[in-house]
Amino acid sequence: MSATAVRTGVWFIGARGSVATTATAGCAAVAAGLHPAAGMVTETPAFASTGLPALGSLVFGGHDTDGCPLPKRAEALAAGGVLPHGLPSALRAELAAADAEIRPGGPLPGDTRDDGQLIADLAADLTDFGHRNGLARTVVINVASTEPVPDPDDPRLPTSSLYAAAALRAGCPYVNFTPSTGVRAPALRETVEACGLPYTGRDGKTGQTLLRSVLAPMFVQRALPVRAWSGTNLLGGGDGAALADPGAAAAKNAGKERVLADTLGAAPEGEVHIDDVPALGDWKTAWDHIAFDGFLGARMVLQTTWQGCDSALAAPLVLDLARLVARAHERGLSGPLPGLGFYFKDPDGGPAGLFEQYRELLALAGTLREQR
Repeated sequence: MSATAVRTGVWFIGARGSVATTATAGCAAVAAGLHPAAGMVTETPAFASTGLPALGSLVFGGHDTDGCPLPKRAEALAAGGVLPHGLPSALRAELAAADAEIRPGGPLPGDTRDDGQLIADLAADLTDFGHRNGLARTVVINVASTEPVPDPDDPRLPTSSLYAAAALRAGCPYVNFTPSTGVRAPALRETVEACGLPYTGRDGKTGQTLLRSVLAPMFVQRALPVRAWSGTNLLGGGDGAALADPGAAAAKNAGKERVLADTLGAAPEGEVHIDDVPALGDWKTAWDHIAFDGFLGARMVLQTTWQGCDSALAAPLVLDLARLVARAHERGLSGPLPGLGFYFKDPDGGPAGLFEQYRELLALAGTLREQR
């Protein structure tokens, strides 16, 4: 197969959600030259000649328990201002093709399959997707709604871990863009260590935590003690509804707090509150209040406000990760990829500060560039 004919699969868990729909439409729009690749780090000069799969070579599919077709979902996102007006119509064929590759997933209500059967069935969907489309490889990316922290006494695997286990069984690299358990389930430890596949996660760093990972090192480097760091998130859409569950919100907040603890040396006073505001749709407002001490004990405060669209912030990162992990797999890399910590709140090792994480990402780009 010639280099120009090689195609790479991107299999989304939560394939009809806002992030996956935005990423699928966005990839087609950028590949067709309809829009620039804003937010895609892999489209910057630093990643030239790294052998990443071209955007036009990506083939999309996935699992979802929602039956809303992708073209209709994209129209709803355009009505909410997430996608440009008219883009769903311009990309109807591409969206319909991706929608045809979405499978129901599970477990569905009343599903009687045990964990082993579910994993086998989900893995079969992945294998069939690859064979049918003649794919060189498929990267599985979890962009589903956040699940609550699992009960350690539950004999069943968390849903996210069922999908992760299926990915590994099918020989697919895995990305966990959510705070859910995924490959970190204790029951999967031996499978993960023996799989010989690259994987990365957890919990994409798109807005409030991205800003925290920039500001926290500033306080450390300027020797300004942080007394308290509190935050509030107002968001709607599917994320808002999912995070209204206290268990899911706790899983989400753990990543936000970890960035501060890792950078500052200890978690400061203060909490992050998440409020579901359905009227906001896919848009969110994040506010932080930082109390710190200056010279001679002068009490000072920094406040920040971040307003943005989570789907539009996440989609380019998801496309970056699909391309980077696919290339890592092609290069024979395996195990966790700490060089991708730039993208996550709870990464697989590496530094906590964004600047240091970016240097690690550039180092990974150098590895991917070698011996093409």
